[in-house]
Amino acid sequence: MAGYRGGFGGFGGGNQMQNLMRQAQKMQEQMKKAQEELEELEVEGVSGGGLVKVTMTAKKVVVGLEINPDAVDTEDITMLEDLIIAALNDGYAKADKVYNEKMGAFGSMGL
Repeated sequence: MAGYRGGFGGFGGGNQMQNLMRQAQKMQEQMKKAQEELEELEVEGVSGGGLVKVTMTAKKVVVGLEINPDAVDTEDITMLEDLIIAALNDGYAKADKVYNEKMGAFGSMGL
């Protein structure tokens, strides 16, 4: 074969391929560590000036709910429901921000 240099069709041989594999493995380990951190990191969603607080992980698993007694009006349960929903949505927005900060470096591989 005239002009044949060996290797993998433009990949520059085995050494470059090994380096690419090492880099991919390192990125995979970093991504796994970031995922574990997100499971432990907590954010707090708040509504009604602090009347309702929701605690969740950055992966959006709710781990706590705190309702100030002043938020409880048996004549207006709808208001309390709205406060809980607003606190959850605030927490989700914060969790999304933290997730994107941690996983953004990995691009679409982190999804």
